[in-house]
Amino acid sequence: MASTSDIRKGLCIRYNHDIFKIIEFLHVKPGKGPAFVRTKLKSVTTGKVIDNTFSAGHKIEDVRVETRSYQYLYPEGDTFHFMNTEDYNQIALPKDSLDAPDLLKEGEVVTIIFNAEDNMPLSVEMPASVILEVTHTEPGVKGNTATNATKPATVETGARINVPLFINEGDKIKIDTEKGAYMERAKE
Repeated sequence: MASTSDIRKGLCIRYNHDIFKIIEFLHVKPGKGPAFVRTKLKSVTTGKVIDNTFSAGHKIEDVRVETRSYQYLYPEGDTFHFMNTEDYNQIALPKDSLDAPDLLKEGEVVTIIFNAEDNMPLSVEMPASVILEVTHTEPGVKGNTATNATKPATVETGARINVPLFINEGDKIKIDTEKGAYMERAKE
């Protein structure tokens, strides 16, 4: 058993008969009344995100987890296949257990979180950013750059990302996997 003082980003807890991962938290100490912790929890089984407030000192049941590196191999319908980078065992996970499946390129190394008690995979953590090649985008219009204007682009995995006007087909771009947003042009 843990308490609200042990809450941190990435902690997995058992709450309402499900396992949730804390994706955001904020300790609040109002001038009047008791302190509390405002959290954003993501279900590792359904992917649903809920907001919850715990009062200070509230006991929470943490779940012991292990993280392992896996390499993404290939998709098969709504199933994604991964291979352990240490012992080469393969596992298949449903598409909804990934945060950003449309940004996952074959060969990419991800971190899979396992429940240490029953060795069941809970969630897949993508790297903070990925570098993908732009396969299709309209040419930018000259003189249309008064503001930071963007245009849609399709990357090699099939995802659609808004990019600045100066990005062309064949350019490699760095994408933030959490927001699914363009970060910068990749340096060669």
